[in-house]
Amino acid sequence: MTVETKLPFDQKYIENFSKQLGEPDWLKDLRLLALAKAEELPLPKPDKTKIDKWNFSQFSKHVVSSSTLSSLDELPEEVKTLIDADEEHKNLYIQRDNTPAFLTVSEDLKEKGVIFTDIHTAAKEHGDLLQQYFMKDGVKIDEHRLTALHAAYLNGGVFVYVPKNVEVEKPLQAVFIHENPEANLFNHVIIVADDNSSVTYVENYISTTETEGAVFNLITEVIANTNAKVSYGAVDNLTENITTYVNRRGVAGRDAKILWALGLMNDGNTISENTTNLVGDGSIGDTKTVVVGRGSQIQNFTTKVVHFGKHTEGNILKHGVMKDSATSIFNGIGKIEHGASKSNAEQESRVLMLSEKARGDANPILLIDEDDVVAGHAASVGRVDPIQLYYLMSRGISKSEAERLIIHGFLDPVVRQMPIESVKNQLTEVIERKVR
Repeated sequence: MTVETKLPFDQKYIENFSKQLGEPDWLKDLRLLALAKAEELPLPKPDKTKIDKWNFSQFSKHVVSSSTLSSLDELPEEVKTLIDADEEHKNLYIQRDNTPAFLTVSEDLKEKGVIFTDIHTAAKEHGDLLQQYFMKDGVKIDEHRLTALHAAYLNGGVFVYVPKNVEVEKPLQAVFIHENPEANLFNHVIIVADDNSSVTYVENYISTTETEGAVFNLITEVIANTNAKVSYGAVDNLTENITTYVNRRGVAGRDAKILWALGLMNDGNTISENTTNLVGDGSIGDTKTVVVGRGSQIQNFTTKVVHFGKHTEGNILKHGVMKDSATSIFNGIGKIEHGASKSNAEQESRVLMLSEKARGDANPILLIDEDDVVAGHAASVGRVDPIQLYYLMSRGISKSEAERLIIHGFLDPVVRQMPIESVKNQLTEVIERKVR
């Protein structure tokens, strides 16, 4: 059964929008196909979270224009702190709402053929290459209404391509700034690492303004070809009243590695999907996630590693803290397909609740269709240990400070293992602000 929905922007609008951007016909046609599907496809059904009343499609502004930057000195202070101070090898993209505002790429990477640009420029200047990967092997436009809406209303994002045998030594960084209360974001990020290449990519979503209600529909596709390595770090820090759907998906070829380091710190209602498909033999997928929920927000986090190839390794590590009356669901799924012999699927999810009204639910799931494998899981949900709290307070520490120390201690095992140093530092600062 399909459910029809009234969309705010029609076929004619999409055709004109695509024409204004100078997009190739294949992308315009894909947008129109997705728009038609979005009117009929159902919403996704995240486990134990009802989202049918959430606003994913009703908004009055599809694009808002912001000014470009002539210098990083023009950035707000809270954004400046996110950017690595090392200017010598800067590879940085900044997007203000829907406007590509700043881009710098080192000459060394340009000479090696590395592409690092906004998604609209990629469509115009590297259309054939983008078409090979855009919503093909990763996220499909017809999975459900939200993926279709994303493809139809795409209005921002980044494209990264690393050629064969090229190692990008310095991280690439993208900062997506939400500063206009009327801005709605349909951001698409594609990272492609060709055979025997490697790259580290770090992104930040940050709000510098409040909003009465906004829609963020964010999709990432990471493609790691044979023997390639992609380290992907993200810190999401969006304000309340933003309804966020974020889908980050990776496809790993033979002997490839995809390493995720995710700090999910939004203050609004959030649905997050993170899936790694280990297609090639010997591929590795590792996901480390830290979450802090507060206020009355509702969140659902699903992390999934699917083993298709032999001798594959998948690891999921998630720690979350719930404050006030926040509610979060943590789903961890390790799936080993038939034929993926000698594979290993491990996961751990821990949730700490700081108040009587906070709710957390950790659901470890193993789906095994092959005999010769190793798989295991661990999960726990609980409140602050009163003995720990009493011990700290007996040493003259206030209750609020004691809770802060306990939270940092609870999250530290994950933060400490983050493979990207800048993500680790940013997470520590955001966690400190949230738990005070």
